Amino acid sequence: MASQQPQTLLTLNSSAVSDLKEGINFLRNKEDGKKYIIYKSMDVMRACKNQCKHQGGLFVKDIEDLDERQGHIAHTVRCTKHNWKLNVSTMKYVNPPDSFQQDELVLEPDENGGLQLLELNPPDPWQVDPRTPEELEPGEVLITYMAHACMKLDLGSKTMVFDPWLTGPAFARGWWLLHEPPSDWLETICSADLIYISHMHSDHLSYPTLKKIAEKQPNKPIYVGDTSRPVFWYLDRSGVKLTNINVVPFEIWQEVDANLRFMILMDGIHPEMDTCIIVEYKGHKILNTVDCTRPNGGKLPKNVDVMMSDFAGGASGFPMTFSGGKYTEEWKADFIKTERKKLLNYKAQLVKDLQPKVYCPFAGYFVEAHPSDSYIKETNLKNNPEELNKLITKTSFVRTWTAKPGAILDLARILKDPSDSEAIIDPPAGTKLYKDNWEFDVYVNEINKAISNEIFQHKDWIHFYYNWAGFQDYNLVIRMIETDDDFSPLHSGFDYLVDFLDLSFPNERPARDHSYLEIKNRVGVMRQTVINGLLWDDLYIGFQNRLFRDPDIYHHQ
Repeated sequence: MASQQPQTLLTLNSSAVSDLKEGINFLRNKEDGKKYIIYKSMDVMRACKNQCKHQGGLFVKDIEDLDERQGHIAHTVRCTKHNWKLNVSTMKYVNPPDSFQQDELVLEPDENGGLQLLELNPPDPWQVDPRTPEELEPGEVLITYMAHACMKLDLGSKTMVFDPWLTGPAFARGWWLLHEPPSDWLETICSADLIYISHMHSDHLSYPTLKKIAEKQPNKPIYVGDTSRPVFWYLDRSGVKLTNINVVPFEIWQEVDANLRFMILMDGIHPEMDTCIIVEYKGHKILNTVDCTRPNGGKLPKNVDVMMSDFAGGASGFPMTFSGGKYTEEWKADFIKTERKKLLNYKAQLVKDLQPKVYCPFAGYFVEAHPSDSYIKETNLKNNPEELNKLITKTSFVRTWTAKPGAILDLARILKDPSDSEAIIDPPAGTKLYKDNWEFDVYVNEINKAISNEIFQHKDWIHFYYNWAGFQDYNLVIRMIETDDDFSPLHSGFDYLVDFLDLSFPNERPARDHSYLEIKNRVGVMRQTVINGLLWDDLYIGFQNRLFRDPDIYHHQ
């Protein structure tokens, strides 16, 4: 295996080294404009890129770090994107607390009193056994958009499908498909040779969709990355009978046939869960970064033939489901507008940096369609894919594609002539593109069956459930309140406190200083979550609760 290769990012001469002050030093490489931070004290010197691990934001001096004003050395910097804070003396993030570690650079002194900032780079895994792109015939590689994050790839004699969510809701009852999938979607998926599922979130790992596939072809080959939180952790309890799930290691080519292979990569921010994929056919690469915040830690192949990624935003309960303090409607609207713009610029910059030949925004086509979520639908504004594509084409030669359900991209044609009218075939005129019927009652009634489960006749379920979950030794107290669909507390519902410091269940909040989180949950979704041991993502990402927190900090743990 090839060893790591050091890359010199910044060189300081002896004069520049002597100019380094105690504490935080912001530096810039004048040749390429890239920025770095060096922390200096009597005992230690550390360095890192001036780039937040979350979404690549720039760090600036943290005005809330008052140490320097008191004659001490400042330790923290603040990200201009989302106010994440990094203690550069330890290279640990302090907001969110107990979360991430910043990647450090190597500081290497030279014999003249200068200093070099080095980064140890392992070789790019996709460069192993490189293949020269071969000429493709029209129709040989076809990419068909199905819905949301689901794409069908016809690659010579093989067919591969990404993330099939094609029926039913996601995140309990909070997300519904915006687009109407092609009417023959089930036959299409069942005829595929293999399926890739990027991660465990239900808009990618859709059990309603997989149930229909399993009823016809339980042995359909499905591939997932070897994440520490297994993608199919819930399979045994789901009742879905799938018998050919393949968990593959990261950064290793998986050979499908002589012409086709794929490689799964992990996310740099959520490596325990999120993945992305490179598919290569006859030397032509298709990169799908899916929902990754920092796919492969920001190291990705350039000039791929096709790149696709999420774009929309809005995949979180924050800030729409929060109340109290600063969370006025005006503040929420301003925050959402600003965040969507930041995401749009981030995605545009990523595409410009990687320079794919074709870019397609996807994995953002969901809608809060249930009538009880009209407030979320009205306030949770999302990015427009056309706006992102215009931003990209304004300053680059990347060809963009805003896909419609059933639309087909012919890779051979678009590579030969991007203006070819037959390179992208839209669905026939009159094709229904947007859903207007989601069968709400079928799915909501199934969820609400949990309300009458006999375990909720006994308050002991609370102790059993939280002890089973096992989260403790954290200074947080939560109040859980069961509500109706309008988040009004139910007279017959449970209302209780959990103190996670010692995993106790007090009748009132403790007298000590502690973080407090008050959560109102729709009773059906909460009880379904308890009975099945599901992730609270269904509640939070699915907009099924309302939250108040004091102090107003994000609890990563």
